[in-house]
Amino acid sequence: MSVFKDKVLLITGGTGSFGNAVLRRFLDSDIKEIRIFSRDEKKQDDMRHRLQNPKVKFYIGNVRDKASVDIAMRGVDYVFAAAALKQVPSCEFFPMEATMTNVVGTNNVLLSAIEHGVKNVVVLSTDKAAYPINAMGISKALMEKVAIAKGRELGDGAPTTICCTRYGNVMASRGSVIPLWVEQMISGKPITITDPNMTRFMMTLDDAVDLVIYAFTHGKNGDLFVQKAPAATLTTLAEALKQLYSQVKPEYGQTEVRVIGTRHGEKLYETLVTREEMAKSIDMGDYYRIPCDTRDLNYDKFFSVGNEEVSRIEDYHSHNTRRLDVEGMKELLLKLRFVREDLGLVERQKSAEIRSE
Repeated sequence: MSVFKDKVLLITGGTGSFGNAVLRRFLDSDIKEIRIFSRDEKKQDDMRHRLQNPKVKFYIGNVRDKASVDIAMRGVDYVFAAAALKQVPSCEFFPMEATMTNVVGTNNVLLSAIEHGVKNVVVLSTDKAAYPINAMGISKALMEKVAIAKGRELGDGAPTTICCTRYGNVMASRGSVIPLWVEQMISGKPITITDPNMTRFMMTLDDAVDLVIYAFTHGKNGDLFVQKAPAATLTTLAEALKQLYSQVKPEYGQTEVRVIGTRHGEKLYETLVTREEMAKSIDMGDYYRIPCDTRDLNYDKFFSVGNEEVSRIEDYHSHNTRRLDVEGMKELLLKLRFVREDLGLVERQKSAEIRSE
């Protein structure tokens, strides 16, 4: 019997890539009901027609509107808070929109969950929240602070447990670079790379679901969980894609790679755990657990007591984690359903134009 047996799960932003991955994992389980909460009725309608599953219930609403969240929250046992604006360029141009959804919206979800006696809430964050330099990362960092502070306020033994997960680049999630490069290659266009030496953590959506479930089953109030992950340079990723797709058409392997320069708001590498967090992290094997600071608001401590270890510790980032070579990157890419479909290894489930997980 699983911990989800006969329980009700709510996923905010549930029509996105993460929500779809959760559905694939849980639909055939003993869970009682999965509620999809989002503001996009078209995506909900597409999902509803595709699934035709009575376990899945749909709620139209916006996390910015707590009243609509309250309606979906009634009778819920567990919440995966995935609703977010997460495209770096759009958040750069509309930072208040990012703030309203990622910070205020998440706070609404947490308040509603506490009021309705939800057992566990896991809030999904991103590596861009660590030492953020763009509006998306800044809003996600503040979202983490809000969730961790709320968990600290509740404390151990509270009816509701709130914790966060932070993960790196999720391959083939909507709007990510892998589907874009495949489309460029198939269209006969060059693959556009910002910086050949730029590194990114690489993980699948299944990895992201594993992390959230791990946080759900092991988390205490205010915890932040990070999954250890390999990384690759953009050059390695592009070469791996070219070699794989040369099996479809040999000319794909000769696709030009064009360097266009770093976009504003982009880093050369991403940090998953800052050195300040590493100083108090607990190594759980495949994961880091970073407990919240449970001290009270006594300013004397902040001025008189520090941690000398912080200056001796290095961040955990995509330049110093395990680095994938082309063969390793190809092996990881083959875990993506749409890549296997394009290569003719499995039957195609979605339109050939849909290259996201």
